[in-house]
Amino acid sequence: MKSFTKVFIPYGGYYSTPFCRWQGSMQHDNAVFLGPNTARRWFLEKRKIDPTVIDYLYFGTTVAQHHWFFSHQMAGAIITDDKKFVPGLFIHQACSTSTTIVNLAAQNIELGTYEVCFGLMSDRCSNGPHTTWANPLGPGGEPYREDWNMDNFGGNPRVPVAMVETAENVAREAGITKEECDAVVLRRFEQYQDALANDRAFQKRYMFPALCTVSRKKTKLVEEDEGWTPTTAEGLASLKPVRPGGVHSFGSQTFPADGNCGIIVTTRDKAKELSTDPKIEVQVISYGAARVEPAHMPAAPVPAAQMALDMAGLKITDMKAIKTHNPFSTNDINLAKKMGIDVMKFNNYGSSLIYGHPQGPTAGRGIIEMIEELVLLGGGYGLFTGCAAGDTAAALIVKVG
Repeated sequence: MKSFTKVFIPYGGYYSTPFCRWQGSMQHDNAVFLGPNTARRWFLEKRKIDPTVIDYLYFGTTVAQHHWFFSHQMAGAIITDDKKFVPGLFIHQACSTSTTIVNLAAQNIELGTYEVCFGLMSDRCSNGPHTTWANPLGPGGEPYREDWNMDNFGGNPRVPVAMVETAENVAREAGITKEECDAVVLRRFEQYQDALANDRAFQKRYMFPALCTVSRKKTKLVEEDEGWTPTTAEGLASLKPVRPGGVHSFGSQTFPADGNCGIIVTTRDKAKELSTDPKIEVQVISYGAARVEPAHMPAAPVPAAQMALDMAGLKITDMKAIKTHNPFSTNDINLAKKMGIDVMKFNNYGSSLIYGHPQGPTAGRGIIEMIEELVLLGGGYGLFTGCAAGDTAAALIVKVG
């Protein structure tokens, strides 16, 4: 058993902004600045915590922005207003960025290197950069060109297979049908509606608004998710698969988005001090990571989850709540089949399949929602697992209570 024993997250020591479909309300704001500015507002306005409590910062982002090179340094400078010169680390682990950051922070807390780490994950898929790369041996020295988002959605140089094709590969091998995919989307939509009930009571447990640019002279607070699509069984059935003979329509896959989130990782004593309710203890237990056969990305969450379970000496049946990053319906169906769980009973209160995928912060929001669900359930173990580009995945287990 190789689990953490000294690592905690303060209850309420985290936030997520709403997620906005790309080219929506967050499109005008550079994530390198919107993330730290939002985090600073959260520390000072929401939690009334002096941000100089941070000893070390992890800045997670995956889509290049202007001033990206200095983003980890600027994040610490903006959050603390340079009242403390906080060192930091830039992390790009695609869709597993948040999970990886919590793991790296946990390692430093477990070793006693730092007392308080802060993971800030901020991304903007909107306005994805178009880059050129030197190619001196090309005809006339013509450079290589890359559309940061669209080209990489279409595959990588070693495996030039679009991400939706990786989902079709897993679906084909697992015997998954379009009807199953549609049924899971409908269920995930119903679960998301639970988070919106009673004037968004569940989301208000953790969600913090982002102050976004409208024009050079005007800003607005973005308080709710934007861009999710109302879903019906009839509507899903009418959508054709995006690939001939496939099972995934546009209704059974996520959409690119913008957003940010932050999580404090610290010691037990400091977690109690920074918690909104010191009686609620949130412990980081274990981490898992995996890479699977090329062009099978949605299969990777299974071995990542199993590694996290093995590290903690736990079984899937010990989990009281399970959350996933599920860019395709197949992710959840395959996980359920391989791990012997009911696909309709996890991802309560929402998932990226419904509210969108800004990449870096996606897993962070899932982990935060899982903590809040566990609190409502009276405590217990929770498992988050999610795939990432390159046929990889990462998983995290936490315990509440």
